[in-house]
Amino acid sequence: MKLQLIRHATMIIEVNSHRILVDPMFSQAGTLEPIPGVTSLSANPLVELPVDPSSLIDAAAILVTHTHVDHFDQAAIDLLPKSTPIFCQPEDREKIMAYGFSGVKAVDTSLIWNGIEIIRTSGQHGTGKIGQKMGPVSGFVLKAVGEPTIYIAGDTIWCPEVQTAIDQYSPSIIVVFAGSAQFSAGGPITMGLDDIKQVCLHARDARVVAIHLEAWNHCTLTRKDLFEYLKLNSLSKQVCLPCNGEEITFTRSPGKSQP
Repeated sequence: MKLQLIRHATMIIEVNSHRILVDPMFSQAGTLEPIPGVTSLSANPLVELPVDPSSLIDAAAILVTHTHVDHFDQAAIDLLPKSTPIFCQPEDREKIMAYGFSGVKAVDTSLIWNGIEIIRTSGQHGTGKIGQKMGPVSGFVLKAVGEPTIYIAGDTIWCPEVQTAIDQYSPSIIVVFAGSAQFSAGGPITMGLDDIKQVCLHARDARVVAIHLEAWNHCTLTRKDLFEYLKLNSLSKQVCLPCNGEEITFTRSPGKSQP
């Protein structure tokens, strides 16, 4: 299995020789409005794509965790082939179909595609009124014979739903959407330092990949601060912090991932 971080939550996961594009967001740096009322007033995205987006559109399938603009934007909608299969949460199926995509498949609980089992999990995109306002979000587990099981947690904080997914599927790889994103009011809506620590402590045999960093103006956690925290808490060997464009290869057995 290979995982290539493109930028933010956009990545390519190669499983069973099939390239799956996750959360395509193709906008050029600075072309989208900043999230108002946060420390950084920079326009989004904060950084350019490390590759030409045309190199990403030949994916065998697309996985959309949810349709917030930093995970599925107009630039991607315009460029992606409309016949490419798209897997999403049930709440987003009609919206994605309205963009002209013909092969949209909602994952209610699970389905099998080309020998890959795609399982939808739940999460909490924040707490209280902010979490309710953010709407439904999903994570996804990908399982295939001869491949490590990977759990893409999605836009969620550490919560019982994430713990349940780890307990139920025992993933070898856990991709967390970090950044400790937050607005001017309310708490974080994606994983921060303690959330990632809880994932590590609850899944000690899993390799954790932290993405969703330094690309959107409401993400407050930097790679540098996360790296220092992991080192201080003896978690550096368990957590990988890929740079944009970086590719990681994983073997089947837990603990034998090869960056």
